[in-house]
Amino acid sequence: MAPQQQPAWIATQTKAFLRWTNSYLESHGVSPVVSFEKDFSDGVKLIRLLEIIGNVNLGRYAKNPKLRVQKAENVIIALEYIKQCGLQLYNIGAEDIVDGNVKLILGLLWTLILNFSISDIAAEGHSAKEGLLLWCQRKTAGYEGVNITDFSSSWNDGLAFCAILDRHRPDLIDYEHLDKEDPKYNIKLALRLASDKVGIPQLLDVEDVFVPKPDERSIMTYVAHWYHAFSELDKIETAGRRVERFVETMSTSYDMQHSYEKRVTNLLEALEQQIKDWKRARFSGTYTDAKSQYIEFTNYKKSTKRTWIAEKTEIASMLGNIRTKLATYGLKEYDPPAGLKVSDVDIAWKFLLQAEASRSRQINEAIRDIKETLRQQFAEIANNIAVKLEAISDELIALDGELEDQREAAIKLEQKLQPVAQLLVSLKHIESGLIEAKVEENDFTVYSYDELEYEFQLSQESISKKVLFIENQIVARNMTNLTPLQLEEFESVFRYFDKKQQNALEEVEFAAALASLGLVYSEEDTEQIFDQIRQDDAAVSFEQFIHFMVEVTQDQNTAEQVLQSFLEVARGNPYVTEFDLRDSLVPDTVIQQLERIMPKSAQGEGLDYIKFMEDLCLV
Repeated sequence: MAPQQQPAWIATQTKAFLRWTNSYLESHGVSPVVSFEKDFSDGVKLIRLLEIIGNVNLGRYAKNPKLRVQKAENVIIALEYIKQCGLQLYNIGAEDIVDGNVKLILGLLWTLILNFSISDIAAEGHSAKEGLLLWCQRKTAGYEGVNITDFSSSWNDGLAFCAILDRHRPDLIDYEHLDKEDPKYNIKLALRLASDKVGIPQLLDVEDVFVPKPDERSIMTYVAHWYHAFSELDKIETAGRRVERFVETMSTSYDMQHSYEKRVTNLLEALEQQIKDWKRARFSGTYTDAKSQYIEFTNYKKSTKRTWIAEKTEIASMLGNIRTKLATYGLKEYDPPAGLKVSDVDIAWKFLLQAEASRSRQINEAIRDIKETLRQQFAEIANNIAVKLEAISDELIALDGELEDQREAAIKLEQKLQPVAQLLVSLKHIESGLIEAKVEENDFTVYSYDELEYEFQLSQESISKKVLFIENQIVARNMTNLTPLQLEEFESVFRYFDKKQQNALEEVEFAAALASLGLVYSEEDTEQIFDQIRQDDAAVSFEQFIHFMVEVTQDQNTAEQVLQSFLEVARGNPYVTEFDLRDSLVPDTVIQQLERIMPKSAQGEGLDYIKFMEDLCLV
């Protein structure tokens, strides 16, 4: 009868467990196990395996047993240690191992593998198997074509092994460029690289993995080696990262210390420079300059000082952060160099505040002094102008004597106004300063610029009128063929129509003046007369006007002629009305005068010019 063929899993597990066992024995100089049935039967290599993986000494045992009983005693020592580790053994005794029962031996080894290679993988409340599975899933998350759900068929295409290898050693494999359609190559590549480059014992061969359903225990045993290998690598990398973080922390701390010292230095220099600038500041004596420095000082308090306050606070906070960071890592406390301590900043800040208070007082005092000076300067000039104007007015009123002498004196008075005009310019400039300084009251004078300017203009007009009056009087004096009444009438009309007060009449004004005196000409005649008498001037002067009136009135000096004129104005009526007079362009002042002195008509409709002339004995 042919021997019964063993299940495939026995062969796979035997190979995987043999290599697992020998990976420990050979690392300690123990010859490898070739067959579990023979090499474990005397218990010697089983005891050595337990001593190695358990890191214990199982005491005295038969190193070279010959008798069955000696072999059984060795195996019992091994089994007792296993039970002391809290491991449950089912249906296996010393005789089973001595007799070489491979299935029971494989079960025993699986128990050892679970306890010594996989149990420490348990995580987050999961069993060892679940913990190892979770580790594999996390390491292969995101890899295309990999979906680990077990320790069997999830591995038979080799991609799971390649993904774990790429995750930890991307320098060894390029997962993206693998041929996903060649699982045998991928398995072979992963097993070879893991063994040659990482040092993971190759417990399995390609044919053990490239089957529809690989042996679960064999795969778990092999994957556990991957876990430990890469976990150790992770530990090294973690240690490296810890060193890196420590160096980064130290570097950050040094950078923070350097930044702290630099910022303190800059702040102290800025405070010192500001104090020096204030000490060097000077005032020009003008309100504009003082106000400019006041605005600059105000802007400093709103901007620069607030920036420094924030910087001062941040510096103190930075020092606290530096000390906290160093204390967190148990490092020596940082003590800033002399002159760069927070206390040094506080002292410099006190000096700044003292200088700031002094600067504020200086500016306020300067502004007060400038305002007071402006008041006094304004008052001095204003009072001086008032005195000069009053003196000029008194001199103008007191003019007397020959007309030529009066005219000369009046012209000199005009010249005396020129310095006053210059003083007014200065006063206006000072007033602008007062307005800029918002100064309204002034106890040093009762005069304002507007008031004095008005009085100055009145003085100019009075003197100008006085000069014109004197000159006209000189002209009138020379007109010996005019009666005083005629001269006064002509002068009154001339003044009335001299709207611009330039002692001359333009053509329209000239025509109106003639009409008011009863001399009505056509527009053409008026223009011709105007051109004849003005003698290249732009207008007719008073003297030219009087000469003309002398010429045209030489035959109109009799009372009969005046009475005839009234009759013409009244259009033949024995009385003349206000309308008649206005229609004849008689000036309002003359009409008002006639209404005061001329009797009312008996008919009650106007003025009785006939009785008026009779009462004057002119008719």
